[in-house]
Amino acid sequence: MQHLLFIGTLNQPTSYFEGANGDGLSVHLFDDETLTAERLATAPQIVNPTFLSPSADGTLVYANSEIEGWYEGLVTALSFDRQAGRLRHLNMQPSLGATTAHNTISHDGRHLFAVNYAMGDGGPDQALVAFERRTDGSLAPGKISVAQSGTGPNPARQERSHPHSVTEIAPNLILVADLGTDRLTIYALEGDRFEKVSETAARPGAGPRHVALHPSGRFVFVINELDSTVASYRFDTARRMLHEIEIHSTLPPQTTGTNYASDLQISPDGRFLYGANRGHDSIAVFEVDAETGRLSPKGQVPCGGRTPRNLAIAPQGGHLLCANQDSDVVTIFTRDRETGALGDSGETIRIGTPMCLRFARA
Repeated sequence: MQHLLFIGTLNQPTSYFEGANGDGLSVHLFDDETLTAERLATAPQIVNPTFLSPSADGTLVYANSEIEGWYEGLVTALSFDRQAGRLRHLNMQPSLGATTAHNTISHDGRHLFAVNYAMGDGGPDQALVAFERRTDGSLAPGKISVAQSGTGPNPARQERSHPHSVTEIAPNLILVADLGTDRLTIYALEGDRFEKVSETAARPGAGPRHVALHPSGRFVFVINELDSTVASYRFDTARRMLHEIEIHSTLPPQTTGTNYASDLQISPDGRFLYGANRGHDSIAVFEVDAETGRLSPKGQVPCGGRTPRNLAIAPQGGHLLCANQDSDVVTIFTRDRETGALGDSGETIRIGTPMCLRFARA
């Protein structure tokens, strides 16, 4: 079966990334059988699309531009015409904050939500922003936003609020994972404003980064960058808040050396979680108990490169792709649907400084 695969790559150097060997945003036709990825279109004018969200049918894509030193990043809307093999610029909007880190399309399709990691002070400094999606797919200016503040115990990385991801965990309920303050905040989108409805503290110094939602909607899983852990939470729909269940390391026991956990993905059936380790350069595998939300660690698999920043599970569930940022390669793993085990397929996608992988229908 074939799917569209959108890849964001770094194409402008920054002081905090090792290289910038990419060519912006590209679209590929990924074949589940042959494991080939035919490039269909590229948009090299998009600067540092470190995160992106395509529409389900692949005709639209929204890309963040993470530009060092700017008080505001950019979010660009593009349409994709497969027949013409072209990505067409629709428009772009300022993100209302620095170092735009993550975005997602709302369940009802009306909005694009984005968060700004932010470094330093100045500018509008908004943490979470909602952009209305126009009928042609372009974005209206971000008129709904909210700021966050606070610090954590790690002075080098938690000197201020650093929102790292945004996830809609139920219709109009938006979860922001804040690496800088060790907080998981749920907002409700109420008309033209965000209303904070609950806040859950992560372990001090954990650094919440990315989130995976169980298909049942009952559990939320968070990968913590700074202490290399995965935490599971029960989502209390009545009170609209999270309750911690347990925490597991993403690393083998007695591991030494520096590691920063990055992405977290859940299998389509909700039975397995996969977390990426930058430094240890591996993918941690966990089995999920669908009744309790508890996790059973199943070990780690070498990621096939350096600095695994982002993961994506192919829609059929039989393969997992890993963007190895500092090896200029996306590795392709086979995935056993029954055991969750990952295997080396022997196939890769060679591409400069891959940062983000997202699938859509072909």
